[in-house]
Amino acid sequence: MSLLNQLQQMLLKTELELSDKQQIQLIQLVELLAKWNKAYNLTSVRDPQQMLVKHIMDSIVVSPHLQGKRIIDVGTGPGLPGLPLAIINPDKQFVLLDSLGKRLRFIRQAVLELGLKNVEFIQSRVEEYLPEEKFDVVLSRAFASLEDMLFWCKHLPNEKGHFLALKGQLPKQEIEKLDQQFTFIESITLQVPNLEGERCLVKVELV
Repeated sequence: MSLLNQLQQMLLKTELELSDKQQIQLIQLVELLAKWNKAYNLTSVRDPQQMLVKHIMDSIVVSPHLQGKRIIDVGTGPGLPGLPLAIINPDKQFVLLDSLGKRLRFIRQAVLELGLKNVEFIQSRVEEYLPEEKFDVVLSRAFASLEDMLFWCKHLPNEKGHFLALKGQLPKQEIEKLDQQFTFIESITLQVPNLEGERCLVKVELV
């Protein structure tokens, strides 16, 4: 079965509706990642079929929970979940932030080859990044503990903005330890087709 067929089968298990062009762009992203991974070691996942589940599906299931127009993906690595989300949300603006140059080189190439007009990429440590315009959503996936993520990123959301942390199991201890300047809003259970293990999205706001 081709990667495109596999993607279509998994999409049937979600409520996501993607255009043919978006589906093809997601497959192109997997192929690019697999190609670059051989030289740059961007991800420990080597098999394109596994990338489809662990990187693409795991990213795009977050899409229904994105509110607002301006989103920053902190510690994006090779553009995850930012690039897949940008592909399927052309009406939203994404800033992808990472401190490692080789990851940004890959993202630059992906943005170019996929023709994405809604992605900006920045090489910086998050605590040193001072955007002119703040964000509706501050998103991270496997970036740091909840406490560290919130502490390092607290200057990024706008007045109505919030944080979304993509996690495995619900990090109850991390939530209980939250500093008083943050409020835990909710945890959303995510269903990722063909993925073993739990996934959840933790939503937090500044007080």
